[in-house]
Amino acid sequence: MVVNLRRPILVGGIGLSVVLWLWDTVGDSAVEFGETAVFGAIALGGGLWWLQRKFPQSDQSSKNSPPINREITEAAIQETETLIDNLATKAETILSGNDLSPTIADWRSQVADLHTAIDRQDLYLAITGKPQVGKTSLKTVLETTTWTQKQLTITEVDPDSSDNLGTSDLVMFLVDGDLTEPEYKTLSDLCDRQPTLLVWNKQDQCPLEHQVVVLEKLRQTMANQLAASDVIGISASPSAIKVRQYQDENSVQERMETPLPQIEILTENLDRLFIHQGEALVFATTYRQAIALQQTVKTHLNTIRRQQALPTIEQYQWIAAAAAFANPVPALDLLATAAITSQLVLDLGKVYDCQFSLEQAQQLAKTLGSQMVKLGLVELSTKTLTTLLKTNTVTYVAGGVIQGVTAAYLTRIAGLSLIEYFQTCETGNNFSLNIESFSNTLKSVFQNNQQLSTLQSFVRQATSHILPAREVSPTPPLPAKS
Repeated sequence: MVVNLRRPILVGGIGLSVVLWLWDTVGDSAVEFGETAVFGAIALGGGLWWLQRKFPQSDQSSKNSPPINREITEAAIQETETLIDNLATKAETILSGNDLSPTIADWRSQVADLHTAIDRQDLYLAITGKPQVGKTSLKTVLETTTWTQKQLTITEVDPDSSDNLGTSDLVMFLVDGDLTEPEYKTLSDLCDRQPTLLVWNKQDQCPLEHQVVVLEKLRQTMANQLAASDVIGISASPSAIKVRQYQDENSVQERMETPLPQIEILTENLDRLFIHQGEALVFATTYRQAIALQQTVKTHLNTIRRQQALPTIEQYQWIAAAAAFANPVPALDLLATAAITSQLVLDLGKVYDCQFSLEQAQQLAKTLGSQMVKLGLVELSTKTLTTLLKTNTVTYVAGGVIQGVTAAYLTRIAGLSLIEYFQTCETGNNFSLNIESFSNTLKSVFQNNQQLSTLQSFVRQATSHILPAREVSPTPPLPAKS
């Protein structure tokens, strides 16, 4: 396999390991190799602090994020357009027999709609909650209400219909009493995604002295996610009450009367909200729609990127296998593997539009090695692969095979971990590394590649790349005794 000589880390790293090996063959002492081994270990595991300086930790807190405004929304729409253009370009050159043109055209149409939606004047209000909490009654009352400035479109939505809820500017979550555990979970998820009000309907069915208690309990339950003013008690369709009218001292007339809806506090809050925050609500909804479309496009884009990345990973895993097989000294394996992994980082970064510098690629490669050692993946891989290689005596006794297969396997795990991490985080100029998240990705990828059938298949592939075919053929069975 021809290696591109314009890859300076790869060529330089492997070249250095070969030079050190030749130096040893003409008489270097074991002490010097011990020093080299220490140097290799430090080089592999000592870059974590530097990497954290080069790659800022991603901020996991959404509570301190700035409010969504026009500038942020337009930037999200523009980023969506860029992703679609990127996908269209890659699809033309990579995909065969799978025309994405109709899908891409539909996405472009959705982006055009977003450019228009950012300036709309009408608002979308969704009413949701479990069955029989009074959604239809409230909708009917609100549709007869006159609003100060905004035109309001009201819909009833099933709480599990995330798509319909996501396109609403404001969600009213109705309950008919205290929150149940499923209601609390659904409401909490809603509050994390978009503006939401908690509305306690049918409060007229509760004694007056208990209404304050129930309302306060609801506010305390949702105190971390909703302001007290966002938890409101109403009676959209009050129950009929018996009214007595005395005609004279001996005559009493009784009749059932239905009180007017008691929703004044709700309508006043909504009107005030629409006047002062109506534009911001539209921005936030348009932004969510842009992000949702981005995720759809990224899913398709990542499928194409993965098709590009896998051959690159395979190329470097076999280079790592050959380098480790040729170098009999563990310290030199470390140097060569670190160089190969650094070049792998650079090449995968290009696939995922992360233009790393040479120094950043080296630091990320060092962190990969450091995390593998800390998680015990190196030791576990060596033991597992050694056990599998023992089943073939010829392969097992061949010098360097264990090192070669292990180097190839760890390089593959490194590459798969990188693409999994790139697919779940912001790439391009917004890329940031979260060590904990990256470590979890590394563990997950390693565990997913520990199935016996997967390992056996990999060992067969690896040994066929390292040794001639005749050496890796299965040992023939002994002839049966007569």
